[in-house]
Amino acid sequence: MTALMPISLEVNGERIEAQVLPRLNLADFLREHLQLTGTHVGCEHGVCGACTVRVDGEIVRSCLTLAVQMHGASVETIEGLSDSGEIADLQAAFRDRNALQCGYCTPGMLMAAQDLLKQNAEPDRERIREHLSGNYCRCTGYQAIIDAVENTARARAGRRS
Repeated sequence: MTALMPISLEVNGERIEAQVLPRLNLADFLREHLQLTGTHVGCEHGVCGACTVRVDGEIVRSCLTLAVQMHGASVETIEGLSDSGEIADLQAAFRDRNALQCGYCTPGMLMAAQDLLKQNAEPDRERIREHLSGNYCRCTGYQAIIDAVENTARARAGRRS
């Protein structure tokens, strides 16, 4: 039997203390221990992007990251970005452009899109495609998603002017 390990981390601004198995991945910790089910588990190989979260400001695949690795880290999930209002405009653009059909990929897409927009305030369509290429969507054909990200970038640029 493997012993539980103590971890202390911040999740969406809240300090969390927990005891976890060393092999527990971050996605399962978030979903099962913290009931943050917006982080989806798709391929469990880090390929599909459905499990994307932000750790210390960088996006990571939570299915490939162990919960014990998060000791002392700050984790932000789709719930945190949504509840804070950080991505309200991006969510609205996804809705308006019909870029969230079944919704399974949407949390990971939103996390990746916000990451891009934080790095590059006005990306062109090719850069958007490239940045989102690590996230799979089986429903939309990607055009609506690219449109939504492009529209959000333009709107944010207009507000800065």
